[in-house]
Amino acid sequence: MSSSDTPALSIIIPALNEAHSIGPTLDAVSHLSGWVEVIVVDGGSDDGTREIASVHGAMVIASEGGRGVQMHKGACAAQGEALWFLHADTVVPADGAHLIVKTLHDRRVVAGNFNICFNGHGRPARFMTWLYPQLRRLGLCYGDSAIFVRRESYELVGGFRSFPIFEDLDLLRELRNVGRIVHVPATVVTSSRRFEGRSFVITFTRWVVMQLLYWLGVSPRRLGRFYAPQCESRGELKTGTSGIF
Repeated sequence: MSSSDTPALSIIIPALNEAHSIGPTLDAVSHLSGWVEVIVVDGGSDDGTREIASVHGAMVIASEGGRGVQMHKGACAAQGEALWFLHADTVVPADGAHLIVKTLHDRRVVAGNFNICFNGHGRPARFMTWLYPQLRRLGLCYGDSAIFVRRESYELVGGFRSFPIFEDLDLLRELRNVGRIVHVPATVVTSSRRFEGRSFVITFTRWVVMQLLYWLGVSPRRLGRFYAPQCESRGELKTGTSGIF
């Protein structure tokens, strides 16, 4: 897929104060086969995230905050022929890079994603692990399922836009206009921290409402004005959202 002087795959990880999570993610990435470029795009961390990424051999880029902004900046700096966007708390399978390269040998395929398992032991984590395959049957997939995309296709549609929310759905909708999006039958494991320890029913209901408004045509920028105060009320850092929460 790639020439001898170009990495087959660039992994792009947006981060903001992820010192407690990004180490295992980068450890897993280090066990991938083949020539893989790793880029951590930092949105202003003050907890050692950048230092941990550097120790693990990643290229670290400074960026304004916001997941869409950070991922697009990483994509612009990447050299790989394919781009793999990971959350900072997601652990990938050892054969993940190989599966992506193999999948993209089919020129009709422009992008894809993975199975996802949430690592919590409570009911919310089990429910979300069950829910994602059901959503996939409806044609829905989200950024926390480790989206990958052919570089030329990413550039063709303009990449991630600087939306505060649903930037992943926006990109995938554009990509469907230029080729196939496929599902890779392998699993990434991600943290359930976003919905553990607080009212899951309220959080999930809010997401359903926002999702419906998005599909009815409400701008992600407008929805983001509602999302941001909710993050502040929970004491969370606002890096944008990619996935259900």
